[in-house]
Amino acid sequence: MQKKLLFLLLITLVFGCKKEPILQDYNLRGAVFGTTYNIKYVSVEKNYQSAIDSLFFLINKSLSTYIPSSDISKINNGDTAVIVDDFFVEVFQKSKRIYKETNGYFDPTVGNLVNAWGFGPKNEKRNLTDVQVKEQMKLVGFNKVHLEGRKIIKEYKNIFLDFNSIAKGYGIDVVARFLESKNIKNYLVEIGGEIRSRGKKNDNSDWTIKLVNPLHKNDLDKFKKLNLSNKSMATSGNYRKFRIDEYGKKHVHTINPKTGYATESNLLSASVIANIDCADVDAYATAFMAMGLEKTKEFLEKHNKIDVILLFSDKKGTLKEYVTNTYK
Repeated sequence: MQKKLLFLLLITLVFGCKKEPILQDYNLRGAVFGTTYNIKYVSVEKNYQSAIDSLFFLINKSLSTYIPSSDISKINNGDTAVIVDDFFVEVFQKSKRIYKETNGYFDPTVGNLVNAWGFGPKNEKRNLTDVQVKEQMKLVGFNKVHLEGRKIIKEYKNIFLDFNSIAKGYGIDVVARFLESKNIKNYLVEIGGEIRSRGKKNDNSDWTIKLVNPLHKNDLDKFKKLNLSNKSMATSGNYRKFRIDEYGKKHVHTINPKTGYATESNLLSASVIANIDCADVDAYATAFMAMGLEKTKEFLEKHNKIDVILLFSDKKGTLKEYVTNTYK
């Protein structure tokens, strides 16, 4: 009886001395997808940076056009035996849906033209003739690429797939899902300016950012403060990423998949905000830049759960802003 009491006392002491978990706020930083990432999550026991970096490695291995050994690079080089992974399948299927929704203004098959105009992994910088553009346009059209099982079937072997206009947003979604699988309910994930957040900060305030207006980037009073709690945001713009050829003509990185040319629409930038996957808003932002203002407004009438902040040039060349009601 005495031994039994001592045993029970020992168990009580052991479990009674169990330490409470130490909860911390984490701010993880690093480099990925040719840019940087910043991940914040609050009141958590563990640092997940190593696991997150491993996820980034796997996404690059699947989808990076800048890595010669990636699945997408092998497919672009004509390898028909590649068995694609879950990352590739999801991005392909999501891209196919958004391609149809935007009437082809979001199109991952513009890769050859992106390269030719000087904005892709091949680092070409050619000034294409009308004849050359017409020839390249034969390889454009996401309806010419199919997923059969886990193999990619291209109607023309030289079609170059490029998911870079959706990949950053998708990488954010993968990290967000990982954090949620660890029961982390309050976080913000940012990669190269694209963002997804959930919950609150540790002081119970909303996740907010200041969006720079490129017209007044040196004026601190011209920042727009945005509440992004439980939302995703992506921005696409041509006011930074462009080149001027030897004839003084401006070529922008957003290729219009309808024309094949790297010329500006009347939009200078498109910020898209919604309570959906970041991959989706990333793709929409790219599509809107090719659509221009009027077609984008028509699209938004049918998709009223999407908010935008659009910077555009009117017929007189005056720079103006179009903002949906949520962020006015």
